Amino acid sequence: MERVPSPRALDKFGLIKQDASNSPEGLLKSRLNIEYERETRRVRKWRKMIGVGGSDWKHYVRRKPHVVKRRIRKGIPDCLRGLVWQLISGSRDLLLMNPGVYEQLVIYETSASELDIIRDISRTFPSHVFFQQRHGPGQRSLYNVLKAYSVFDREVGYVQGMGFLAGFLLLYMSEEDAFWLLVALLKGAVHAPMEGLYQAGLPLVQQYLFQFDHLVREHLPKLGEHFSQEMINPSMYASQWFITVFSYSFPFHLALRIWDVFLYEGVKIVFKVGLALLKYCHDDLIKLPFEKLIHSLRNFPEDAMDPDTLLPMAYSIKVSRSLEGSKDEYEKKDGKHIQSAEILEKQKELQ
Repeated sequence: MERVPSPRALDKFGLIKQDASNSPEGLLKSRLNIEYERETRRVRKWRKMIGVGGSDWKHYVRRKPHVVKRRIRKGIPDCLRGLVWQLISGSRDLLLMNPGVYEQLVIYETSASELDIIRDISRTFPSHVFFQQRHGPGQRSLYNVLKAYSVFDREVGYVQGMGFLAGFLLLYMSEEDAFWLLVALLKGAVHAPMEGLYQAGLPLVQQYLFQFDHLVREHLPKLGEHFSQEMINPSMYASQWFITVFSYSFPFHLALRIWDVFLYEGVKIVFKVGLALLKYCHDDLIKLPFEKLIHSLRNFPEDAMDPDTLLPMAYSIKVSRSLEGSKDEYEKKDGKHIQSAEILEKQKELQ
């Protein structure tokens, strides 16, 4: 007697369905199911690690810092990213210690930078739906955060690159949370302060570019020599990497993974990712003349932007000792430059 197929094995027309696991659609569905189950397990591990609202986070970090570092490098689950960013940056503590401050800055204070902020808002993530609507909720939130910061720190005020940091944060958290994370970054709640990236003359950008140039010569000497011959220096291609922490023109999925590590480990990851990109494209870059070189350094190929390829390469590059040495060298050089400028100023006064 022949076996009658179960109703589930029939399509709506009464025909026996193809074995789904052998069809392309079935294989895709099967792979998506496996990925979904893997992500669900990952989220469960992270929830256990951080506790309700982050209550267990500090305790877990103290007990198992290596586990935390490894998991962050693999990528924070997207549904928990906003909360974890606040925990690892120290911004959650700043928020709790300053109730009502953000509201005061937004509602009751005025900023000299308001017109500049309004002018730049539409240029910040113009391709992202959250910021596309003119005067829509995304643009309003971005304006509020940047205006509040320009009042909070009048010395720094507002600089265009800050919009990309604030915009990136607003995709994962509320206005007030994004504001305090911006404060944590620029004032150095956990890592070195970033405010020098936005102060007059961009002093920290100059330092980082000097250090990056040293790293290129150390880790990729042939490419460093080629750059010298073609009169290429990092200011021509790497400034935005530091000013926006790769959020300006890099693929969103890669920028998120870099930010996960940046907020936990600090600016070292920006140097490492920059070197990894140059290393990955080394054989192509070394053949190019000036104009094509500049174009390639501002438009890396898609395969170089795969986080699962690029980031392990970046993690393997050691930069700490070299960064310390080049920082000392830069400070000595900069100190001499400031001293000579002061001498010239005094000479002018005497004339």
